[in-house]
Amino acid sequence: MYYPYIHQQVKKTSRHITAVGNGKVAVEPNVATIHLEINTRSEELQEAQQENAALTNQVIQSLLRLGVPRENIQTVAYTIFPRYDFRDGEQIFRGYEVTNAIAVTLTDVQQAGAVIDVAVANGANRVTNVEFSVEDIELHRQEAIVKALKNAQSKARTIAETLHLQIDPQPVNIIEVERSGQPVAFKSVAMSDSTTPIEGGQIMIQSTMRVQYEY
Repeated sequence: MYYPYIHQQVKKTSRHITAVGNGKVAVEPNVATIHLEINTRSEELQEAQQENAALTNQVIQSLLRLGVPRENIQTVAYTIFPRYDFRDGEQIFRGYEVTNAIAVTLTDVQQAGAVIDVAVANGANRVTNVEFSVEDIELHRQEAIVKALKNAQSKARTIAETLHLQIDPQPVNIIEVERSGQPVAFKSVAMSDSTTPIEGGQIMIQSTMRVQYEY
């Protein structure tokens, strides 16, 4: 009787080294966004609105004269609130508060201090926020990813050499764990006899990659 040979395929057990790589890129911001508010109060709503409109227009015209493009000046909020005082448990009406909030975007970050000074001199009575960002941030994020991948590869090689393992140079799995590089608030603001100093500092763009190799 004929008995065929029975072939059994032995499946190689896959073993892995997983390394987490980090990449950082420090970038100087090239965009500044300044948030200003023009706040007025009056017992009469119409009077508060008219005063607010006049001051807001005055602020906008002053920024235009400074060279800020009109399309870079945007109204982000307009609010009207009744004002009350409370005395001996009684609510006493005090009038209205009108606020016009505008955002000014600058492609010359060195102009931030001058913009604040001019706006305040012409009627803005609150500077609520100054943010710095990078216009071409995706390009720098890609650079951070490359650094993170190289860092992960270097770690994996170190592990393999230490343990006398032969790893496959081609990764079998890559996961982006984290990416960052959001706008940052201003580092300092101070009043002086000259232009208000505003320092943008640097934006740190980071990427974290989890990379898996076979050995």
